[in-house]
Amino acid sequence: MGTYKMCVCFTRKFKGGDTEPPVDVKKAFANYSESGYMGAEHLRRFIVEVQREVEVSIKDAENIIDQIRHRRHLGKFKKPVLSLDDFFHYLFCPDLNPPMKSEIHHDMTAPLSHYYIYTGHNSYLTGNQLSSDCSDVPIIKALGRGVRVIELDIWPNSTKDDVHVLHGRTLTTPVELIKCLKSIKEHAFSVSQCPVIITLEDHLTRELQCKVAQMVHETFSDILFYPESESLEEFPSPDSLTGRVILSTKPPKEFLESKNMNGEGNVSKKEMHSNEEAAWGKEIANLSMTREPDDKNDSDQSNHPEEDEDEDDLKSSQSLERGPAPEYKRLITIRAGKAKGELKDALKQEVNQVRRVSLSEPQLEKVTASYPADVVRFTQRNILRIYPKGSRVDSSNYNPLIGWTHGAQMVAFNMQGYGRSLWLMQGFFRANGGCGYVKKPDFLLSNGPDDNVFNPKQKHPVKKTLKIKVYMGDGWRLDFDQTHFDTYSPPDFYTKVGIAGVPADNIMKKTKAIEDDWSPVWNEEFSFPLTVPELALLRIEVHEYDMSEKDDFGGQNCLPVSELRPGIRAVPLFDKKGEKLKSVKLLMQFEFV
Repeated sequence: MGTYKMCVCFTRKFKGGDTEPPVDVKKAFANYSESGYMGAEHLRRFIVEVQREVEVSIKDAENIIDQIRHRRHLGKFKKPVLSLDDFFHYLFCPDLNPPMKSEIHHDMTAPLSHYYIYTGHNSYLTGNQLSSDCSDVPIIKALGRGVRVIELDIWPNSTKDDVHVLHGRTLTTPVELIKCLKSIKEHAFSVSQCPVIITLEDHLTRELQCKVAQMVHETFSDILFYPESESLEEFPSPDSLTGRVILSTKPPKEFLESKNMNGEGNVSKKEMHSNEEAAWGKEIANLSMTREPDDKNDSDQSNHPEEDEDEDDLKSSQSLERGPAPEYKRLITIRAGKAKGELKDALKQEVNQVRRVSLSEPQLEKVTASYPADVVRFTQRNILRIYPKGSRVDSSNYNPLIGWTHGAQMVAFNMQGYGRSLWLMQGFFRANGGCGYVKKPDFLLSNGPDDNVFNPKQKHPVKKTLKIKVYMGDGWRLDFDQTHFDTYSPPDFYTKVGIAGVPADNIMKKTKAIEDDWSPVWNEEFSFPLTVPELALLRIEVHEYDMSEKDDFGGQNCLPVSELRPGIRAVPLFDKKGEKLKSVKLLMQFEFV
């Protein structure tokens, strides 16, 4: 708000003013207040009847009133009631009136294979996949956001007497393994007590495997979990592993054999010169299972060139006859492998053993197009990990919903990147209190009466309709400079809302642009019929309309539809990298019919 300079001699003045509560807020206050004030019992009734929070007590309502009065510096000797402005302040406060629960509320006693797990890819990289630094800093950041699976590529150092973490056969600078392990221990449970899984890509000699086993034991001590037997018939539950760290990697012998079979991948110059701006700005591809024309190699190992050591490297590391280090091998809880040969064969289930299989992004697209039922059945007991294709050297990401809708638990993402795909990932794992584990829907865990399984590409009937009303937004003038969006006038904001989920549910809509207003009021309604609401995400983006240039970005959020709380809610917005904006928020209403 205020004055904008047009040129040396002229200025433009725009009116400012306090933001008025929407009509629906005024009506709600009138219906649940008495003589112009709302007491604790009035507020409790509003929260129970309109916001559908039936468990709220008088004490809870009193605490809310106390917090509002404290924030608004109301005198302690005044009667503990709310005025219309106080009530509006409460509704428009994201920490007092959030759009979803902040506690863990899913059943956490099922096997690990029954959960989606927040998974990082090359967790040690600070930037691109070819030349950025390796560090423990991105690991700490990832754990601080609730990521539960940390990936480390471990290699001998130059003198072959210590272990480094780096992206092999690239120009990335290494970091010591022990530094990464110590940082994981220090920050593993800073935001969640759910188990942390360290996935290791092992390129070590037998002697260095022994050294890694010693490092892991000494670093994690009694919080390290490993099974008594070499193979598991069923994975343990997150609840049984609370506050524990576990390892997932290939048993060393299998790893060496797979090195012998795979060919080395290459990344073309064309793939290396990716536009990072396009990566965040590009709309997410639909859930089509078609493959991109440049993905000719099913194995797509180019993003993991370190997994394709040639014969010389193999001879210089260790021989199969010497065998793996037993101290190292027995620490593995989740035994892993990569797809070898036909993709369908990689998904064959073993009766008395569970395991983890890794597929590249193009491999997933191919196998879900040809054998979708086999993928779903495999993920009912086993763990499927997906990793980005080799051309994503800029650390961009892919559409995670292809994996999620087929039951893949570990959809590995470059957390140091940013873009709409990463927004979906971050939003999806805001579910279940942001603990990093989200229970999969029952229809992905069991078979139907004819032994059929869920197929996301099939047309399903509409289960429910989500009705949304976008009232208004505020906070940009506090978080941005006056001329950030427009040099000569206040911004012209509009909001995009939509659904990301199974193909039938995907859609985006938008409001009109409100001209010259830092606190835009839209009052627009939208309806979204949902065939699979359990896997749907509500996408929210705010942009500033620019007639002559690209529209400016004003904030975003993604929310799991299954976690949305009905009623009038304050929705915080995040920046492009997923950092929460300090003041920017929307006032919205959610209703399921």
